[in-house]
Amino acid sequence: MAVGKTTAARWLAAHEPRVTVLLEDAAAPAAEVRRRGLDKRTFADYTEIQRIFIRHEIARWQAVQAQPCVVTDLGAEEIEFYTLHYPASIGQAWPVAQALAPELAALRRCRAARTLFLDASPAVLYARKQGDATRDRGFFAHSTAALLPAKRAWFAARPDVDFLPTDALTQEELCHAVHAWVRRCLAETTGKGASSPWN
Repeated sequence: MAVGKTTAARWLAAHEPRVTVLLEDAAAPAAEVRRRGLDKRTFADYTEIQRIFIRHEIARWQAVQAQPCVVTDLGAEEIEFYTLHYPASIGQAWPVAQALAPELAALRRCRAARTLFLDASPAVLYARKQGDATRDRGFFAHSTAALLPAKRAWFAARPDVDFLPTDALTQEELCHAVHAWVRRCLAETTGKGASSPWN
């Protein structure tokens, strides 16, 4: 949160015609969760909430399969991480991996070819959050303090993830750095004939 994913994705949508940009859109699953009165602080409801979000992410992935190259500002890897690690962040040892094994297996088939992890220190993230009143970031404090260290380690252990430190970057510099990464990915896949979604 507040690291610049959506900003960079919107910039790419306006400046890089070779890719389809898929912006984060959790409105529909969030509305279903509210309609059903599900509470993520209980195991049964949490697993059902994650089923809803996993189904939504798989549908988004399937909808862009005809596109040659896709960039998404939040993808299957992020959903998988949150599904597996949120319970521990609130002191729960729920058997989520077992309860959602079929759903997680389907979600993993939607992984991106490469992921760019935009990294920033908590101090910089808090400053950016304070400077952006246009978005509701009610989960920000918990996400930054309790989940970000585990997320950073989880993504760092993957061979298909690149990190971009953003603390010293202006918004414009961030967008250009992300674009440079996308151009490198495009160059690597040219002529391979494979669909290449990236986060």
